[in-house]
Amino acid sequence: MDPGNWATDLAGGAKFGYQLLAIVLMSNLMAILLQHLCIKLGVATGRDLAQACRDHYSTTTVWFLWILCEIAIAACDLAEVVGSAIGLQLLLGIPLVWGCAITALDVLAVLYLQHKGFRYIEALVITLIATIGSCFAIELFYSRPSLTGVLFGFVPGPNIVTNQEMLYVAIGILGATVMPHNLYLHSSIVQTRKFEPTPAGKREAIHFATIDSSIALMLALFINAAILVLAASAFHWSGHQNVAEIQDAYKLLSPLLGVGFASALFAIALLASGQNSTLTGTLAGQIVMEGFINLRLRPWLRRLITRMVSIVPAVLVIAFFGEGKTTELLIASQVALSMQLGFAVWPLMRFTDEKAKMGEFANRFLIRILGWTTAGLIILLNLKLLFDTFMPDSVLKGVYSFLHLPVS
Repeated sequence: MDPGNWATDLAGGAKFGYQLLAIVLMSNLMAILLQHLCIKLGVATGRDLAQACRDHYSTTTVWFLWILCEIAIAACDLAEVVGSAIGLQLLLGIPLVWGCAITALDVLAVLYLQHKGFRYIEALVITLIATIGSCFAIELFYSRPSLTGVLFGFVPGPNIVTNQEMLYVAIGILGATVMPHNLYLHSSIVQTRKFEPTPAGKREAIHFATIDSSIALMLALFINAAILVLAASAFHWSGHQNVAEIQDAYKLLSPLLGVGFASALFAIALLASGQNSTLTGTLAGQIVMEGFINLRLRPWLRRLITRMVSIVPAVLVIAFFGEGKTTELLIASQVALSMQLGFAVWPLMRFTDEKAKMGEFANRFLIRILGWTTAGLIILLNLKLLFDTFMPDSVLKGVYSFLHLPVS
């Protein structure tokens, strides 16, 4: 959970009602499948996804994949910087630029927890997600969404693909849910579990780690869906479809829901989600750098470099375009994450399909079909968005007319 989820779900719910709930559900199912494959790779081979890429691909390809992954981590960290700064502004009145600078200090908390042990980090993540979930459970109770509308929202419609604006937000939701660097991260941290290095021990480890991961992701599904449903029920049906900024949502929630503390809960949950994503970005950064290019930096230096890469564009956007562009920046960062996904999912599927690498844990036929379908769908949706965005209108009309498809 990070502020990128907030921006995409908030925009999707306010603009399109419950229609993008189907994408929230689909993205979550994809994440469950891909995380299961990461678990299998890490447990069966003892190598994380970045290390497996270094073992298999040429040096040029490895550096290319590493750079793409670093861009994804920077995009995620950008969302954390902006989201935490917005949370601080809403709760304490701190200007966004100063809030961005303050977020650099969270490196101290992350490094302290890493020194204490990985279980402390897991405990903090659980606490933060529980805080976010509790806040939104209360918000949902007061927003009184249409249960029929919510149920129908989980049924995908063709306009998700044909409407370019809806497709842009949908791909942002996909990137925010199935973050590419988390695939590298999960294939590594699963190896911190104690298990017997026998086929039976590995099978048991994969089984329980998959249950653990799936439960966590189902909780994330509830929170993502809750944000979108809250935005739809509070804004879309009340004539506030153009609520584009998290700050506007904060101001409107209490009056629209008739509950004075609704806005405060919203801001607290936002700040918690920002700190939660800090942990994943820090850990993933160290793992991919060591895995891809076998380079180990001191954790504080690695974290400081990543954070500076994120703070600079955030401060520049706020300085030049004003605070009104922060949510657009958040959504764009999540679309950037989605664009990197194919470069992580493809090698993941390739490695987990190989009998030579995986032995008896190689993907069975059904998992292969589901996995490659997931990879193909992610790549096709990203390519369509790029095609719709950069091609001239005359080319778009010609291509879609030839295919008998509506022009978005």
